[in-house]
Amino acid sequence: MPELKRPDGAVIHYEIVGEGDPVLCLGGWGTFCHGNSGGLPFGLADHYQVILMDYRGIAESTDNPETPISMRVYADDAIAVLDALGLKNVHLLGMVGIGACVCQQIAIMRPDLARTLVNTGAWATMDPLLADQLRLFLDIHRDAGWATFQRLVCAYSFSADYYNANADRLIGPQGPWRELQGKIETHARFIDASIDYDVIEDLKRVQTPALIMHAPLDTITGPRTTKPIEEALPNATGFVMEGAAHVLAGKDQRSRFSQRLFEFYAQH
Repeated sequence: MPELKRPDGAVIHYEIVGEGDPVLCLGGWGTFCHGNSGGLPFGLADHYQVILMDYRGIAESTDNPETPISMRVYADDAIAVLDALGLKNVHLLGMVGIGACVCQQIAIMRPDLARTLVNTGAWATMDPLLADQLRLFLDIHRDAGWATFQRLVCAYSFSADYYNANADRLIGPQGPWRELQGKIETHARFIDASIDYDVIEDLKRVQTPALIMHAPLDTITGPRTTKPIEEALPNATGFVMEGAAHVLAGKDQRSRFSQRLFEFYAQH
């Protein structure tokens, strides 16, 4: 599998699935690599060349803890991958959390790379509630262990109907956020980068066509944090995904999102 060495010595693992116009797809505190491409929007890899990567410190990517962390560092890693592949005019698809932030940052820093920008479960500036929620997740991970952290984040991140029907599958070492098991320092660096992140004014200068999803049941990054992104971006369209919480889950939600995504891509 391809790897890219960064100037600070960190090594970034990345993968490519599918063929067609390029899409960089980034998620939250995990990875779509290593057989996890089933978590991508339905049909994405059937129609597009999808670039995936492990964030530094996750899975097969290494980190340099002496490098001061910021969302820009994660964006620089992604930009380096796209440049190494010789890509331009890429669809930037940020699926939840830091993936959305990194894609915003790329659109700000390198407009030549940004064909479109799509965000779900996102923020562009930090408020006290979100900052305290993120710190709480890290505190629970550090003080009570990864398994308790996973239970807490799952309880916050999925709709009640989906959680109640799938709790046995969600909770456990093969469930969501498994990449953070034994990675407390990586988690802490994610939180530091997130809390310091504020690009709401920068987004006002981004001309990239954008699609911003609003999830009414999201208690972490709901419309309170996603509406300002839509309002800041000059060429943004927002849409409400009824019934959605922080993580899109279940065949119905994922099918509806894919349909809206492909309609947007067809326009751009």
